[in-house]
Amino acid sequence: MPVQETIETIAEEAGQWRRHLHQHPELLFDLPATSAFVADKLRSFGCDEVVTGIAKTGVVAVVKGKLGAGRTIGLRADMDALPIAEQTNLAHASKNPGKMHACGHDGHTAMLLGAALHLASTRDFAGTAVLIFQPAEEGGAGGRVMLEEGLLERFGIEEVFGMHNEPGLPVGSFAIRPGPMLAAADRFVVMLHGKGSHAASPHESRDPVLIAAHLVTALQSIASRNVDPFDPVVVSVTYLAGGSEAALNVIPETAIVGGTIRTIDTKTRKAVEQRFRDIVTNTARLFEAQAEIDWRPGYPVTVNDPEMTKAAIAVASDVAGTDKVNGECQCTMGAEDFSYMLEKRPGAIIWLGNGDSAGLHNPAYDFNDDAIVHGLRYWTTLVNDRLGKPAV
Repeated sequence: MPVQETIETIAEEAGQWRRHLHQHPELLFDLPATSAFVADKLRSFGCDEVVTGIAKTGVVAVVKGKLGAGRTIGLRADMDALPIAEQTNLAHASKNPGKMHACGHDGHTAMLLGAALHLASTRDFAGTAVLIFQPAEEGGAGGRVMLEEGLLERFGIEEVFGMHNEPGLPVGSFAIRPGPMLAAADRFVVMLHGKGSHAASPHESRDPVLIAAHLVTALQSIASRNVDPFDPVVVSVTYLAGGSEAALNVIPETAIVGGTIRTIDTKTRKAVEQRFRDIVTNTARLFEAQAEIDWRPGYPVTVNDPEMTKAAIAVASDVAGTDKVNGECQCTMGAEDFSYMLEKRPGAIIWLGNGDSAGLHNPAYDFNDDAIVHGLRYWTTLVNDRLGKPAV
């Protein structure tokens, strides 16, 4: 067992781990170096069990308390980076071209490693803490894959908690809310099949570019005219393609419209999908064309359990003070695959302040190492709060 260190000392070490991870970003499930780094650290801490290979490169560590039997709770951090070329010019900038930790998963991983070190050296709780290091949050649904491979059942996890950094929220502050915390995120690609012609004879065409223009406008009526104004919905068309710059006198045969739809209510999600399909099909029909819809379901709504949210607020208040904890923050229309875990077990995800940094998924972003000590205190205090007494 390692010699017990203070949270402040561990936070300094965790900062070094974070910068190392930042320099060596990996994507989705392809995390061999990241996974090996995490597993080696966990073994050196003296965790009771370190399991690798879950969801290909996921790592799970088990730390048992010294105060007897009790509940088993899971603490989760994501590990993967993004396919973005870094523009920070920092000394610890990415060494892997076209890849960077632009969402702070390097910080999330380092903080949970620090918590593992502290918990393994103190063990002042009853029950078991399970530390979950997850791959492929950035579009790969790594959390869902871990569940499909029996994560919760294998380790007997009864509650599960997550934490994510939040640019713009002051360092040392926390934010959370009961109920929907992040949106469901679905994507779509529509192929419009019309009839091409010479641009000088548009009457001979079934112009898919014109149809795409009408469709982009019509889709905006979903949020503004088909959904309760107090039920947040975002419809964003982010991709349009049709024709060629090399042939500006040609009306093309096809055009493509793509984008994303965000919702926070399950019933609304289904209703919006149906309305989307109706608008696409009928807009194409109006112009005597056809539409081929590729609907791509994404992560579900991330829903915080009310009781677990109260527990998280109490812990964050102990760590930071009540004035630095917003317990009724706004739901964000971003998405998070921790949602799959929260569908299976009660729990909550909380925002940790990253200060005045660039936004998430921005090439100028960097996780703020000053936030590490606050995240460490939250994790360790949460374990002591949820597992502080032996089971009766």
